Amino acid sequence: MSIAKKAIVEFLGTFWLVLGGCGSAVLAAAFPEVGIGLVGVSFAFGLTVLTMAYSIGHISGCHLNPAVSIGLLVGGRFPAKDLIPYVVAQVAGGIVAGFTLYTIANGKAGFSLEGGFASNGFAEHSPGGYSLAAGFLTEFVMTFMFLIIILGSTDERAPAGFAPIAIGLGLTLIHLISIPITNTSVNPARSTGTAVVVGGWAISQLWLFWVAPILGAAAAGIFHKVVCAKN
Repeated sequence: MSIAKKAIVEFLGTFWLVLGGCGSAVLAAAFPEVGIGLVGVSFAFGLTVLTMAYSIGHISGCHLNPAVSIGLLVGGRFPAKDLIPYVVAQVAGGIVAGFTLYTIANGKAGFSLEGGFASNGFAEHSPGGYSLAAGFLTEFVMTFMFLIIILGSTDERAPAGFAPIAIGLGLTLIHLISIPITNTSVNPARSTGTAVVVGGWAISQLWLFWVAPILGAAAAGIFHKVVCAKN
């Protein structure tokens, strides 16, 4: 499979992740009387990954996330030559999804970006008012565990065919834990997709949602290679 085709499906998959996950938060989380709430948003993110893993996993591996690509690279599961095309495609997919969601949401009278537009943040922009340090540690640990799930469930020794379920449910659990802290990133492309629409504070805090997930993913790649790989 050519790198161009892989990049295209990574763009599409990341578009779906941001549109589906952030769209559930912006459009449906607090919808009058039948809002899906935090649990619904958590499952929406997990379902986007689950559905895409079965749809495009056989083409690109369904990373949908620069941190995942880097973690797999460090873990010896992904070639360095493909990293930049993957990351560019993922970020582009997230940004296009962000503006698509904005266009849809703006179709309702009274819509405003003041609600945060599902952007990730810390301190006064954390849903629960958590500090920068708490946000950084959360994003590092959650991304570390996410990569452990990915690396373990896709290992050749793991039961075949079940990895998408483990990964999708893993992402759901991560959101259930960390939405109150940072609105949950664990994915720089997801964070960038909404931050570029909101601008201002979301852009100024975006660095954390690149640095912490990438460090957590790299640490997981090292851990898996040293501790979990075949001797």
